[in-house]
Amino acid sequence: MRERAIEEFLRDGVRRQGGIAFKFVSPGNVGVPDRLVLWPNGKMVFVEVKAEGGRLSVMQERQRKRIQRLGFQVAVVKGIEEAKMFLSTWGDLCGGK
Repeated sequence: MRERAIEEFLRDGVRRQGGIAFKFVSPGNVGVPDRLVLWPNGKMVFVEVKAEGGRLSVMQERQRKRIQRLGFQVAVVKGIEEAKMFLSTWGDLCGGK
């Protein structure tokens, strides 16, 4: 499955659970995660979406570590099955519907 389709699946799943999955674009900051997911109850996680078998670029890995050092969660979702697991796990943790 293409990365775009996985990202849309994730976005729609977050929405069904009462959250928002903003497309995250930060001009001048190569490698930032694809989505900024806001869950009910004030929870937030950055999400990098990859096709199954995909891997982070050097810049994506640097940005992931940079964000995590500030205390934020960064999830890497590879493929549709990991997207389903993300929705199940985070939806449960964050009070999604």
